[in-house]
Amino acid sequence: MAETPEWARAPVETVCAGASRSEPQLSWRRRQRPTSSGVTRRSDESISLVAGSDPLDQRLTLLHELAHWLGPLPRRRRRRVAHHDAAFYALAFDLYRRHGIPDPAALAGESARYPSALCHARALGVPGAEAALRERRAQLRIRRRAMPPPRVVVPEHRVRLERDGRWSRCAVCGVRIVGPVLARIRRRGGRHVVFSR
Repeated sequence: MAETPEWARAPVETVCAGASRSEPQLSWRRRQRPTSSGVTRRSDESISLVAGSDPLDQRLTLLHELAHWLGPLPRRRRRRVAHHDAAFYALAFDLYRRHGIPDPAALAGESARYPSALCHARALGVPGAEAALRERRAQLRIRRRAMPPPRVVVPEHRVRLERDGRWSRCAVCGVRIVGPVLARIRRRGGRHVVFSR
């Protein structure tokens, strides 16, 4: 594990002091890729960062994790934790601006990992977000058109459930069925088709 660089300690101290929050313990490692990644663990009061070779991406990742540290606890929605929501991005983009991350770099870095960041940035009025969102949607349309049409692997059939260890599978096609779909099929049956690209 590498020692946390001095430049990374300064924003942590400044941000936490400004928000009247305790400082997390920083864990720093390096890797031979341009991009960085991080995780905030409130239960351990720590932020772990794996730093890539791009210094701007290191700063962006550190500030992203600090936004998790300062933000409200993530709430559960439909059994999933929503932690990259509008409130999070309002805090994150404010931190990026205050610590000298240009808006285009923040938009590019965030949207590369979390495409929904563009919608939140547009709602927050971040300059360039509207154009970046339009460009992303255009790229998705081009990619979708280039894909071959879906191919039917298993034609439509009635689902017959069978146990496979701890899982439930369709006896006809072998697809594992879980969650709400499994509950619905157990109640009133169902049909499905298996597609492939």
